Amino acid sequence: MASSTSTTSPVPAGRGRISARIGGIAESATMAVDAKAKALKAAGRPVIGFGAGEPDFPTPAPIVAAAEAACADPRNHRYTPAAGLPELRDAIAAKTRRDSGLDLAREQVLVTNGGKQAVYQAFATLLDPGDEVLLPAPYWTTYPEAIALASGVPVQVTCGPEAGFLPSVAQLDAALTERTKVLVWCSPSNPTGAVASRELTEEIGRWAVENGVWVVTDEIYEHLVYDGAEAVSMPVVVPELADRCVVLNGVAKTYAMTGWRVGWLAGPTDVVTAATNLQSHLSSNVCNVAQRAALAAVSGSLDAVVDMRTAFDRRRRAMVELLRAIPGVDCPTPRGAFYAYASVQELLGRELRGARPQTSVELAAAVLEHAEVAVVPGEAFGTPGFFRLSYALGDDDLRTGVERMGALLAEAR
Repeated sequence: MASSTSTTSPVPAGRGRISARIGGIAESATMAVDAKAKALKAAGRPVIGFGAGEPDFPTPAPIVAAAEAACADPRNHRYTPAAGLPELRDAIAAKTRRDSGLDLAREQVLVTNGGKQAVYQAFATLLDPGDEVLLPAPYWTTYPEAIALASGVPVQVTCGPEAGFLPSVAQLDAALTERTKVLVWCSPSNPTGAVASRELTEEIGRWAVENGVWVVTDEIYEHLVYDGAEAVSMPVVVPELADRCVVLNGVAKTYAMTGWRVGWLAGPTDVVTAATNLQSHLSSNVCNVAQRAALAAVSGSLDAVVDMRTAFDRRRRAMVELLRAIPGVDCPTPRGAFYAYASVQELLGRELRGARPQTSVELAAAVLEHAEVAVVPGEAFGTPGFFRLSYALGDDDLRTGVERMGALLAEAR
């Protein structure tokens, strides 16, 4: 009689339960920090989180009203085109012309489930196994994971605070090989808040054209700039690049719509068509109600973002002042997005509450444990020795959180 105790089939030698491709992906560090902060807060601890890049404002009322109306419209209860609602794609093209000066047709726009899906689909569409992607660091934590998932090879180009966290043509030349296919460009930058000048944007765009390199440019923070900075779209200042450039964007940051999950990918028609084919199997259309909300957002005024930017600017200046007052912390002034990227290198190795944190990961853990403040360590962005702090939170929490962290770090000896 056969035994009834056997439960699983043996795994062939060399094969794990999880594929190497997926098993090699690290969890989003920013989401992990945010989740831990929220869990501790739910458990009753007064944690203040600087982790997630998420506006603390509600989505503007007209956008919410458009979604409410969409819920009752039977058109939105069915499948719609995988590339997005035609009227939304038209509106995104019109919004792009208005805001950055880049001319697009509907066929050049693909609506995605948030900006992260646009990032992955751009790399999946452009890269073959072994293709190299030049990745200026500090970089957003998702870029290298999406590149690797698409079988590409991220090649880090480290840009320090002395260079404003921005790459030079000389650095890109040094990293260029026969396998280089794509350059990632993000200005205004997550995590540093750096904003590239028109001159540098044009210089690097022309370098890409001369070397036959594609550019994937992330413009999701385009409206969040300060101190006279300008968000410049690379294919606008270098028009000859447009046929080898993919532009990523979305409604999350501009309209306080992180949870609505609507982004887009724009570029040459053949790239958009191929990425749409991928999406037709991956997820089909983005939620129709969210698309209708996004349509209201991109078709409407920018009054709400003007108000948010005013608040972010005030918080930006307060955060930089507070961080610079902490002994051992150095914080350049960000000119875009809603992040400060502060160096804590002088504090590493010092004694703090009975330990000597050697890395910014260890120091961030100490800050969370002893000051009940959540920050993201620089290791998540390719540059150890830094903390990223989002100032997209209330003024009182911002001041209390940084002062609480400062009081702890002042104990380091």
